This record gives sequence, structure tokens and C-alpha cells, in this order.
Amino acid sequence: MTSTTSSQILSCLRDQQQAMVAFLEAITLAETPSSVPESQRRVQAILTQALRKEGFATWIVGRGTSGGHLYARPVNRTRRRKAQLLLGHYDTVWPLGTLQNMPFKVEGNVIKGPGVFDMKGGLTQIVFALNAINELGLEMHLTPVVFMNSDEEIGSHTSRRYIRRLAQNVDRAFVLEPSMGPMGKLKTQRKGVGRYRIKVRGKAAHAGLDPEAGASAILELSYVIQQLFALNDLERGITVNVGTVDGGLRPNVIAPESEAVVDVRVKTQQDAENVHQAIMRIKPSTEGVTLNIDGGVGRPAMEMTPRNESLWRLAKNLGEEIGLELYSGQAGGGSDGNTTSQYTATLDGLGAVGDGAHAHHEFLYIDKMAERAALLALLLMSPSAD
Repeated sequence: MTSTTSSQILSCLRDQQQAMVAFLEAITLAETPSSVPESQRRVQAILTQALRKEGFATWIVGRGTSGGHLYARPVNRTRRRKAQLLLGHYDTVWPLGTLQNMPFKVEGNVIKGPGVFDMKGGLTQIVFALNAINELGLEMHLTPVVFMNSDEEIGSHTSRRYIRRLAQNVDRAFVLEPSMGPMGKLKTQRKGVGRYRIKVRGKAAHAGLDPEAGASAILELSYVIQQLFALNDLERGITVNVGTVDGGLRPNVIAPESEAVVDVRVKTQQDAENVHQAIMRIKPSTEGVTLNIDGGVGRPAMEMTPRNESLWRLAKNLGEEIGLELYSGQAGGGSDGNTTSQYTATLDGLGAVGDGAHAHHEFLYIDKMAERAALLALLLMSPSAD
């Protein structure tokens, strides 16, 4: 990439800064909680119109079981040309009506509002990066395909199969999740995320009259919880947390049932397998009690593979062309980048720079939007690593 081209892209996007703010406002005012599928229609319409203006054909897929996911590819494309994936989500953790107490607000160089950082700022950058390439008459060596889903915040259960299929057929994936920390680090590693449910069945009895006739499911669960917490290994980045427990009938009844829900985070696939086997091997310690354990690591770890590192190095070098000093880091949470990384080169955290994902102080920096959109445009125009 020539320095002149890089400067033109950055200048073009800085000129579009107010348009970016207006677009972000429009998709933020279209509230999109994951749990209300019908709320996704309005933002889908806005994004569809924007992508069609950039020469994309669009489809809504998976609507029968969710709010639907937006898939787009260029109308005019070269057959058999390699492809690259632009990935994001428009669902948020915020319930309908949040805007009343947490309005979209511009304060100097800061924009506040539900979902602006995670991750409607990133969606805005996708649209305007594509627009800048078109406006300047520039060329992409790989065909861009766009996928934006409506269930990322609740585990991507209906969209994962689409993401997996796309990842298997592209050369690289750019994930527009927000960056990390005040330095806006790109995410080159993410922990794998698992969820387990452990159900304990005992035997009820009167706690005062006939306690020996019972088998306490709650007592057994306490033993299981200790075994689970013993799996934590902070030096290896393994965390096993019993987040919720439930059980029992009344204080004077030996508990016949209890249940725990467990969150697992791991840095590597090998650690995921080891922890999974350890959890599934847990046996009851109390006579007359049975355990039922189900679950697994649904989002595999995103590791710093050679192909991921190569993509990160490309981004770092391109960033220097527009005056960006980029850093990388590991995120404790998962994203759809965890999935794509299993199949293709993946770079995550290319979205907004700010703070407050899932928090009431959620915000992003306006001037960073143009810079990060320019970086994305440069990445999209880069040749294949091959």
C-alpha cells in the first residue's frame, strides 16, 4: 500500500466523521436486545440499505429461530476469487427502553449510549470502510463478505453454523468487536468459554423426625463445588466458577434436588479438554445420591496461531502507515472470533475504541472511529497472505 493511498483513505474517513456519528445514532436508537427477536428488524433495514448502496446483495437468514442474521456479498464479484469475512453483531445486552435512562449522547469527542461500544461502533466502521474504498475507486484483492448476527450476546446458538461455514470458505476474518483498554488493543487471543449444569438428585426425608432416611442433594452439591473450585489454575489462565446454585424444598426437609451452573474459561484447547474431562469424571460422595452433568466448551479458545499472528503483523504495519501504534492483548471473554479462528486467520477487536461494554458508562471516542475504519479499509485491500 502506498503512503499516498493510506493518507487518502484516512482523510476520506475523517471527512465522513459526522456522517459516521449520524449513522451510529440511527442504529443505536434502533434498540436490539438479543431476547426480543422482533426488535432486530429496524436495524436490519438500516444496515441492509447501507450495504446495498455499497453494491452488496443482502439476505436475512435464520429468522425462524432468532431475530435473523444479515449476510451480504458484492453484486458484482469475480467468481472463484478468494474471500474475506467482515463479522459483527447488532444485538445488545440492553433491554428495550434503556434509551430513556441511558440516551444516545455526544459530549465533545465522546459518544455514549447502549451498544455504541459493543458493538454498533464496529458496524459503523464496516459500512464506512467499504464506502471509502468505493468512493476512492480502490480495489480489494479478496471478495468481502459481511455477516452480522442477532444472537452473539447469548452465545450465537443459531448463527454459529453460518459463521462456521463462512469461516471454512474465506482466507481471513476481521471481527469488529470493540478494542480492549484505553490503548485500543486488538484482540489476538481470547479465552475459550464453557458452560456446565450439574443436577444432583437425593432423597427427601423429614429433617427432624427421620433424617437418616434421606440423602441430601445440597450436601452432595457442596462436595461437588469444592471439586470444581479445585480446578482453578490462575497461572494457566483456567477459571472455573460456580455462578448459581439452587435446591431444596423447605428448611425442615432433607433436600431431594439441587443444581449448579458453572462457567469455565481456558486459554487453550488442550486445557479445555482437560477441564472438561475432569468435570465429567466427578462422582457422588454421598450414598443414595446421583449426579447428572452436561455442558461443554461452546466457544473454543482463540489462540495466537501462526496465521493469526501473521494477520496481526499485517495490521500493525498498516497502522503505522496512518500514524497508529497498535498493540495486542488477550480477552477473557469470547466472541464469534473464537469460532472463525478454528478455520481461518482471524483478527478481533478491530471495532470501537472506548470502554464500558455491558456497563452504564458505555462510550466510544469519535476521532478513533475514522482511524479504525481506515485501518479496516487498508486490511481489506491487502493481498492474501499466500
